[in-house]
Amino acid sequence: MTNNNRLSVWVVVFFTGLSLGWTQDAKREKRKVNHEFEMELEAEYRYFWDDAQFPGQEDHYPSLAIRPDYSMEWNDGYESINFTGFFRWDRDDERTHWDIRELYYQKAKGKWELSLGLKKIYWGVTESNHLVDVINQTDAVETFDGEEKLGQPMAQFSYITDKWGTFDFFYLPYHRKRTFPGDEGRLRFGTVINQDDLGYESGAEEWRQDVALRWKHYFGIFDIGLSHFYGTGREPLFVFDTFGNINAFYPVIHQTGLDLQITHDAFLWKLESIYRNADAQDFVAVVAGLEYTFSNIDGNGLDIGLLGEYLYDERDDLSLNALQNDVFFGSRLAFNDVQDTSILIGGIADLESSSKIFSLEASRRFGSNWRAEVEARIFSSIEDTELILSNFRQDSFLRFTISRFF
Repeated sequence: MTNNNRLSVWVVVFFTGLSLGWTQDAKREKRKVNHEFEMELEAEYRYFWDDAQFPGQEDHYPSLAIRPDYSMEWNDGYESINFTGFFRWDRDDERTHWDIRELYYQKAKGKWELSLGLKKIYWGVTESNHLVDVINQTDAVETFDGEEKLGQPMAQFSYITDKWGTFDFFYLPYHRKRTFPGDEGRLRFGTVINQDDLGYESGAEEWRQDVALRWKHYFGIFDIGLSHFYGTGREPLFVFDTFGNINAFYPVIHQTGLDLQITHDAFLWKLESIYRNADAQDFVAVVAGLEYTFSNIDGNGLDIGLLGEYLYDERDDLSLNALQNDVFFGSRLAFNDVQDTSILIGGIADLESSSKIFSLEASRRFGSNWRAEVEARIFSSIEDTELILSNFRQDSFLRFTISRFF
C-alpha cells in the first residue's frame, strides 16, 4: 500500500471516528436532562379600615404563602415536565389553602404541541374584566379581581401554522369548584357560602367531560382570537330569595368568545365579547376600550399609559359579576428601571348608580431576590341595589406583601 493510500485510509478512519463521536455527543446531548427550581416565599398583610359588616369578620389579616416552581427538560427542550405549587396560611380558614397550579408533561414536534396534566391557560386582552377566559376556575379567596386561577386538569393539543394561525383543542375531564371566604373572611356575602353546598346542573357533576377550542392569528395590526367552550361553567349561578338566602349551582353552558387587539402607533384598541347559552339564561357581554402610551418621557425611560374601557353585561341578578353597565379608567406607569418599578391606578364607575371601585397596584424589586407590592381597593358610595357589591361596601382594604425569591 502506497503512502498516499495509507494517508487516504487514515483520513477516512479519522473522519469516520470523528463523525461517530459527533453522533454519540448529539445523542448524549439529546438525552441530557436540564433541571430548574425556584421558590417564592411571601409575607402578606391585609388591613380593612372600616368596621366589619357581618359578625365574625376581622380587620387584620396576616398570612404567609409559598410558591415552588420546578421544570425538567430533555430532548433538546422538546419534552418537559413543569410544576408550580401554591400554599397559603391565613387567619380565615377558607383562605388557608393549597393548590397545584400546574403539573403537566409537554411535548413539541414540528408544528404541534401536546400537554397532559394540570395547567393554567389565559385568554383575553382587556384590563378590567376577562370575559373570554373560561378554562380555569377562579381562586376567589386569593384575590378580589379574579386574576388568580386554579390548576385545571386537561389534555391540550396545539397545531401551529404560519398561514392559518394556531389551533388549540382542549379536553377537560374534571370540574373544580370555587372556594369562597369563610366566617372570619372579608369580601364575602352575608350568608357564608360553602363550596360543598353548590350543586351541578349535570348529573355527572364534577366528572362531566368538557371540551373547548380556540383559534388565534394576526393580520398586520390585528391580533384576533375566536373560542368556544362547551361544558360546566366555572362561574356558579346565584339566585337570592326575599330573605337573603342563596341558591347556587354550576350550569352547563355553551360560550363563544371573541378577543381582538389592534396595535396602531401608540394606541392599543381592545375588545372582548362573549355569547353564553344555558338553560337558565342566555346573555351577551362586552368589554371594549383602548390604551394609549406616552413612551420614554423626557428620555428617562418612563412610560405612561392611559386606559379606558366600557363594560356591558346582560345577566342582571343571576350573575356574580357586578360590571353590567360601567366604565373603567386608569393609568399604567412603567419606569423601566433595574428594579422593575410599576404602578397601576384606576377606577370603575357604574353608569346607573353612584357605586364606584377605586384600585391601586404597585410593585418594585429590591436587589435581585426581593420584591415589595402594595394593593388598595376602595368601595365608594355602593348602593343597596347592587346585590353583589352591597356585601363588600365596608371591605375597602390595603394589602402589603414582601417576597423573597430563591
